[in-house]
Amino acid sequence: MAVDRIRQMTVEEYIAFDEATEIRYEYIDGEVIALSGGTIYHGLIMANASGALWYRLRGSDCRVISSDMRNRVGTTRYVYPDFCVVCGEPVTDERAVNLRNPTLVGEVTSPSSINRDRGEKRRYYQNIASLQVYMVIDQQQPLVELYERQNDGWRWREFSGPDAILPLPALGCDLPLKEIYDGIQFEA
Repeated sequence: MAVDRIRQMTVEEYIAFDEATEIRYEYIDGEVIALSGGTIYHGLIMANASGALWYRLRGSDCRVISSDMRNRVGTTRYVYPDFCVVCGEPVTDERAVNLRNPTLVGEVTSPSSINRDRGEKRRYYQNIASLQVYMVIDQQQPLVELYERQNDGWRWREFSGPDAILPLPALGCDLPLKEIYDGIQFEA
């Protein structure tokens, strides 16, 4: 998704503005950022990953949440991940529109968002105390980057190819890349 930085606002102004429009906006330290729509592949990958996780997590205390749920990161940052998983009771604001305790956050990259997903947004998400896994899913090739919280910091691992399997011990399951990329044709 491309980003368009539009103007400065207070947190209160942003919340009112974001909730009054059909377009999604993120908020980073006073700056309001419009998110553009994604491609068919972005949507398929996001739905595949969410659905595959939902299937594996049913019956547990973990739930998959769609991209409509804003995540609060600190006091001056609000972002919309492509999907997230929360284990245990979701912690939200009084209106239940800002999630504060995701266990896993997933972002599907686009050519315009890949650097932001791997850099700026990764750093924001890693400041959430509850977050155990940050997953960056490449839209152009079967490639997933996993950032996992360890006792001494974050560990980065990369999984590529349709036969790769993502181990997700924080969720008690594994996730095959072939399910994430089901129905996606890559150019040779």
